[in-house]
Amino acid sequence: MSSVNKGISKVEIGLKWDPSPAGEPPNDLDIIAATYAKDAPYGSPVYLVHFDSRSPDGTITLNRDSRTGQGFGFDEVMTLELDRLSSSYSRVVVGVAIQQQEERRVFGDIANTAVRIREGHTDLAQSDLRDVSRSTAAVIAEFVRDDSGAWSFREVLRGFDADPTAFAALMGSEL
Repeated sequence: MSSVNKGISKVEIGLKWDPSPAGEPPNDLDIIAATYAKDAPYGSPVYLVHFDSRSPDGTITLNRDSRTGQGFGFDEVMTLELDRLSSSYSRVVVGVAIQQQEERRVFGDIANTAVRIREGHTDLAQSDLRDVSRSTAAVIAEFVRDDSGAWSFREVLRGFDADPTAFAALMGSEL
């Protein structure tokens, strides 16, 4: 995957999956966004946005958080207002991680996963995560600010075998 769009201002990341079969523990997938400083775009993230959090300035918000996949449409939704993000940030990486419960789960174990990235009513990218079916976490998007201040989007699908905490430290490495 290698699509690029320039001039992105506000995007919505949607994630959905089917609930676990009766009698099995629930699957809990999470969208995670990592924001990187202009002077260290591949260093440690300045901050992370995930379940029960939002960016300090309110520009990245998890609008909907599901712990089971129950519901209609996209169960988990995050909004990134890139045009409002401070100029001290030049990169935002977005990923999806599976909360590891009683037994190790990979994307291939979870029915009907889907990710959608859109700006307004325009879909920028969609994935069923099939290409990372053996992974427990995956980077799905990278947003980079150029010297003029415009944000570009690059679709990425890179799997990791890491729990959400370890993934948060790894997800911003060069893609």
